[in-house]
Amino acid sequence: MAQYTFIASRDPFESRESEHTMSLAGDLRRSGHEVTVYLVQNAVFGARKSSASSGLAKLAREGVRILADSFSLKERGIDHLRLEAGIEPAELDLVVDHLAEGGRVIWH
Repeated sequence: MAQYTFIASRDPFESRESEHTMSLAGDLRRSGHEVTVYLVQNAVFGARKSSASSGLAKLAREGVRILADSFSLKERGIDHLRLEAGIEPAELDLVVDHLAEGGRVIWH
C-alpha cells in the first residue's frame, strides 16, 4: 500500500480540474492506498460547508484524509467551524513530513 498526498491549490468554483484530482484520489483510496488531500491557497474555498464541498465530504467518508491549510484558511477569513464535516485544518509541516517519509506527492 502506497501513501499519496494530493496538494490542491485551485478554487473549485473557478476550475473543474479539481474534479479530476478528487476522482483520482478516490480511485487510489478504493484501490487500498492511503490518500490525503491537502487544500492550499484558493482550494480552501471548497472546504466550506456548501454543495460544492460535497465531493470532499464523500471522499472523507471513503477514508481519504482531507486537510485544509491553516494559513490559507486564516488568510481568506475562513473559520475552522465553517469547514465541511470530515475536513480538518492542518499545518504545512504535515506535507513536509510526508515527503521526508518517502510518500508520493502530487501537486495540482
